[in-house]
Amino acid sequence: MKRTCFLLGLVALILPSGPVRADDDDETPSAKTALQALNDFIGDWKGSGAPEKPRPGPGETWEESVSWGWHFKGNDAWLTMKVQDGRFLKSGDLRYLPDKKCFQLTAVNKDNNRLVYEGALKNDYLNLERVDPKTKETQRLTMNSAGDGVRFICRSAHKADGRTVFTKDYQVAFTKEGESLAATEKKVECPVSGGLGKIAVSYNGVTYYVCCSGCRDAFNENPEKYVKEFEAKKKKR
Repeated sequence: MKRTCFLLGLVALILPSGPVRADDDDETPSAKTALQALNDFIGDWKGSGAPEKPRPGPGETWEESVSWGWHFKGNDAWLTMKVQDGRFLKSGDLRYLPDKKCFQLTAVNKDNNRLVYEGALKNDYLNLERVDPKTKETQRLTMNSAGDGVRFICRSAHKADGRTVFTKDYQVAFTKEGESLAATEKKVECPVSGGLGKIAVSYNGVTYYVCCSGCRDAFNENPEKYVKEFEAKKKKR
């Protein structure tokens, strides 16, 4: 009897007192919540690109533009990137994969090839990598905003198979279009994504401001939902 009681007591010590849940201390954010950390990317940008070296030649520099926006479909949410006059990339979809706890950029380059990068956001830098299936070269894109959201920077680097050090390829430094005007405006929150609202929408006679055309379309499709969530969020503050 004493041995039985001892064993039961030992089991009670080993087993947890409540139900076991995976990642109790490391909750995985939803795709939309994770992508909200990149809200500073949203907008239209004009940039100058050049190889990352001390003195690029005149023929080595170029100008390009990029537009970032939200896209929604049902419960799914992701960011879209459209590049004009890009020397390397044409477009891309940036998603967060909760099961892998990483960001994934599916980009299309100037030759219409589909390139899939994956990585993480650390210290406000989004680092994304892919391995070329032919050369086994690791290719890296690093993106970040700077200057209180006025600037956006994209860098490219690579390392050969078996190497440990990356070689810098190029950098494109962008400035947000119309930022000099926006700097004097009152900053308002987008009720859909939480970004910086600039496009006016209305519901029941009240004007709200969304950050991009994707959020505008989502708001117009179901304004009651987003207004209700937005007002509830403001009351919690």
